Amino acid sequence: MKHILFTTALLMAASLTKGLAQDMSYKEPPKAIKEIALAKMPPSVLVSGDGKWLLELDDVPFLSVEELAKPEYKLGGTRVTDIFGPSRREGYSAARLLDVATKQTYEIAGLPADVNILEAEWAPGSSRIALMIREKDGLYLWMVNVAEKQAKQISRRKMNRTASQPGPLRGASPAIRANWVNDSVLIVPAVPNGIGAMPLPPAAPSGPVIQVSEGKADAARTYQDLLKSPYDEQLFDYFFTAQLVKIEPNKETELGKPAIYLQTRLSPDKSLLLTTTIEKPYSYIVPRSSFPKRVEVLDLGGKVVKEINRQPMTADIMGYDTANPYPRNFGWRADEPATLYWIEAQDEGNPRQHKVEYMDAVYQWQAPFTGEKQLVVKTPFRCRSIDWCDDQFALVTEHSRATRRMKISSFVPLQPEKGLQTIFDVSTDDNYADPGRPYKRSNQYHESVVYTNKQHSELLMIAPGGSPEGDMPYLSRYDLKKKTNTILWRCEAPYYETILDVINPEKLQLITARQSTDEPINYLFRDVKRKRSEALTNFPNPYPQLKEMKVEKIAYKRADGLDLTATLYTPVGYDKEKDGRLPVLMWAYPREYRNNEDASRVRGSKYLFTVINYRSPVFWVTRGFAVMENVEMPIVGVNGAEPNDDFIHQLTMNAEAAAKAIYDLGVGDTTRLAVGGHSYGGFMTANLLTHTHLFKAGIARSGAYNRTLTPFGFQTETRTYWEIPEIYNAMSPFMYADKLSGALLLIHGDADNNTGTFPIQSERLFAAIKGHGGTSKLVLLPYESHSYSAKENILHLLYEVDAWLQKYVAKPQ
Repeated sequence: MKHILFTTALLMAASLTKGLAQDMSYKEPPKAIKEIALAKMPPSVLVSGDGKWLLELDDVPFLSVEELAKPEYKLGGTRVTDIFGPSRREGYSAARLLDVATKQTYEIAGLPADVNILEAEWAPGSSRIALMIREKDGLYLWMVNVAEKQAKQISRRKMNRTASQPGPLRGASPAIRANWVNDSVLIVPAVPNGIGAMPLPPAAPSGPVIQVSEGKADAARTYQDLLKSPYDEQLFDYFFTAQLVKIEPNKETELGKPAIYLQTRLSPDKSLLLTTTIEKPYSYIVPRSSFPKRVEVLDLGGKVVKEINRQPMTADIMGYDTANPYPRNFGWRADEPATLYWIEAQDEGNPRQHKVEYMDAVYQWQAPFTGEKQLVVKTPFRCRSIDWCDDQFALVTEHSRATRRMKISSFVPLQPEKGLQTIFDVSTDDNYADPGRPYKRSNQYHESVVYTNKQHSELLMIAPGGSPEGDMPYLSRYDLKKKTNTILWRCEAPYYETILDVINPEKLQLITARQSTDEPINYLFRDVKRKRSEALTNFPNPYPQLKEMKVEKIAYKRADGLDLTATLYTPVGYDKEKDGRLPVLMWAYPREYRNNEDASRVRGSKYLFTVINYRSPVFWVTRGFAVMENVEMPIVGVNGAEPNDDFIHQLTMNAEAAAKAIYDLGVGDTTRLAVGGHSYGGFMTANLLTHTHLFKAGIARSGAYNRTLTPFGFQTETRTYWEIPEIYNAMSPFMYADKLSGALLLIHGDADNNTGTFPIQSERLFAAIKGHGGTSKLVLLPYESHSYSAKENILHLLYEVDAWLQKYVAKPQ
């Protein structure tokens, strides 16, 4: 009996031990993976407005956990730091100038040692570059004199960049979006003088936090980082209040009073400043962009010339093609000295409740704003944007989410009776039909306007070039009268080449960014008419050890005949005849479509250079895996049905088709399959492991697994939980935790800020799996948001994924 009791106690202790915290020290992945993760990448590049210079910016690849652990304030849907800037921005560690004509590179003198450049922006005349430099106590404005290749600090005032959200993605322009009066004078938001110390939290609350619903529907998505208390409101005022300052050589002038700015924009003639400011009362259910706001025009002395608009808090309107019921998208006409324009919804922003002939109308109002507003044009669908040219020609882009259509039309401003002349009317899901964007030149005001001929009969179009061969970008001349498109230049295999800038539209001179499967992005000068090109840069391959890795775009069919593709990577030197079948890691992200034809289009390019960061599964090629990236997971709504009505069935068919394809190629061992994804891809992964028996393991990162926690919609789903509870439940892997097949690794940033993907999503799914005896592991990365930043966390993430794959997938079972 004593033996039985002792054995029982040991078993109980072992069971309890499994529930205790595991070793929580940081780990690193194998050397082959770590070397790739830490490889130095080529710089980001910004082209000057005149096309004569490239600014090269070396990326800071990682933050540290210590940096993430510094104070961060989550206010109004935004995260900011105590130096009045956006949080979690890596920035740039060096800057250089490259002369396009001579190909010579110049270091920029005068920059601080160990500089951290948060943002950079070319002046409109290309003689200066503004730099926002991050120091320990604040953000400071510097200026580069291009002719002298010299940088210097132009103001000792601390800048306020809390409204600079979200941060630029890698490869996107890290623009300051300053208001340039000329190349030496600009208007920027600064920290107000005498602002004092940050408000201290109360020793105890002064009372409860109360919210009230009084019979009016105010639905909202599951936003994060919202205001939660009166103290949060004090912090919001403290951090977001800015003083506009005009900075000239040896002179600074404050404009107006401190305020919380959403937008500031100089008129083309640089005489007036359009501002949008936030007002009280603040909201605890929507982010700051939906707070009450006031739109005004100031002169350059800071005096209010005219109040243009004032509106209350706006809540979300659920459904397709909804919009702000109040005037929106205020801006200046780029082709006139000082004429405001904006958009007004004609259906109160709710097309389901109000059926109208025209959803939107565009109005304008000329300075000095003493007359009446004028109707510019009306649009049957939602107006997305206006591209101005002159008083006889402009373009409007309309968009319909309900029908997945996009229209680009020409019109004569202020003559709405002439209507719209449709140029392009295409499905937004049909990448083959994507016409691209019209090239825009800089006019006398240094504003971008549509480039066309005197008769307004031609456009210069820059298109992504979707085709059955993949994306092959091109430059074309579109004849508006004949409706014909003449391709002037197109990238050629074995390269993927995009147009970075058209530096001379008459001579057809371009700067392009070119890459291939074994060459990273490098920049070229192209003279299309002379059929001549010159390399501007020669950045090396950051992963020389993978240069012989085989990369191919594979095509296959789903069980219902739908065409699918994936990018397949196999290890260096792999020979399927000699080496046999490999374990397989699939990586995917589901997307919704309205018809099978659009869903079956080939997307992406087979000539892309593989950039391997923490989001990439390609690391595991070095560990003997066949990796299938961008595995297409289309969810198609047909015959009037919504895509999600058939989500699980189609998701399963997609996975089965991919597994069959890799097996039929003789490469993959379908008894050793793993699947993974991030965000909606993590959600997909958990669904595949709870609804199929295909996979030995899954890696689900930062996903949402219980759709009842996102009840007012998610992704492209606009129906609420109460309208379709059976679909929300069916799509929630949490509801099927007892059906888990395979081993599920859950990874989540413990400070995730993405709408809907609260860390509790992973915590509750793990608890449900554990409660039913499933195989799972939960890894919460300290201080990480929806995207991961810290070097320690990223290396540990790679360690966890590698250990999981080695344990459950790599070896034959």
